[in-house]
Amino acid sequence: MKQVKILLVEDEPKLAGAVKEWLEEQQYSVDLAPDGAVGRHLGVSNVYNIVLLDLNLPFVDGFEVCRNIRSKHPFVPIILLSAWGHVDQKIIGFDMGADDYLVKPFDLRELSRRIKAQLKRPQPVSSESESEEVLRVADLEINTGFKTVTRAGETIELTAKEYALLEFLVRRKGRVATRTEIAEHIWEINFDTGTNIVDVYINFLRRKIDRHRETKLIYTKQGMGYYIKG
Repeated sequence: MKQVKILLVEDEPKLAGAVKEWLEEQQYSVDLAPDGAVGRHLGVSNVYNIVLLDLNLPFVDGFEVCRNIRSKHPFVPIILLSAWGHVDQKIIGFDMGADDYLVKPFDLRELSRRIKAQLKRPQPVSSESESEEVLRVADLEINTGFKTVTRAGETIELTAKEYALLEFLVRRKGRVATRTEIAEHIWEINFDTGTNIVDVYINFLRRKIDRHRETKLIYTKQGMGYYIKG
């Protein structure tokens, strides 16, 4: 079995050493970056199975590192590790493309659970031979082969999680998806990150899909969930 490669970006030497040693005991291969500049370089230049990223870093902050890595590698799982536990920081992190957020101090067993959950996610196939399907709702089009989204011919840039959420809702053909169904499908676990991540991501999609457009596509079924209709 191919060894899982992890990038750990952490500037606190004692914590970084402990986490790296523990991950290696779990048979993971770990590259350690001691600051944001090194972390950004390694994360953009190499291909990792998962990235563990502190936020309060020297030279380049974790939010910027997250954004840069996500731009280059759209589907690599990124878990933010931070002493900042405020909801606002979490929302910013998710908006930059993070997949999960773990507040320090954390139990290494909890980190293990988060890592395994992210590694279980099915990864999109990028082969040129991949079959292409076009999903449509009103003037919205999703090309599942190229992972592209347009509305009225205008290209809409989405993060990997935003794209996954949009495709999931469109494939339900107007049927309501509960928050639990969405969390289990998109994140593959029913976890509590301290903020309502499903609602947050629905708002991200609304800003990109529906804002400034007369016809809205994303709807809320009060007390139940969300759906898309044209």
